Amino acid sequence: QVQLVESGGGLVQFGGSLRLSCAASRLTFSTYTMNWYRQAPGKERELVAVITERGDSTNYSDSVKGRFTISRDNAKNTVYLQMSSLKPEDTAVYYCNAVRRSRNYWGQGTQVTVSS
Repeated sequence: QVQLVESGGGLVQFGGSLRLSCAASRLTFSTYTMNWYRQAPGKERELVAVITERGDSTNYSDSVKGRFTISRDNAKNTVYLQMSSLKPEDTAVYYCNAVRRSRNYWGQGTQVTVSS
């Protein structure tokens, strides 16, 4: 079955940086749009960043624009989220998501905690 495995989360100080990775297996990775979502305690899951199949187009939520960068390496079946200038409000579980037509897959999530 399809697997999406996130890594790279952890505890970081205000203003710090982290890079999340999501390794995909058992799917034709280069045909999927890849998304990063996050969910903070007591809040709805929020779409953070999107990258198209070939990586030629990206989009970001207003809350992270200019601070986060999504990228992908189709040769490695991996999508990344580089997060900089982190704030306490970025604290959440971050999820990798793969979408292609009616197919929609999720990773298990990785915790990011930003201390003030």
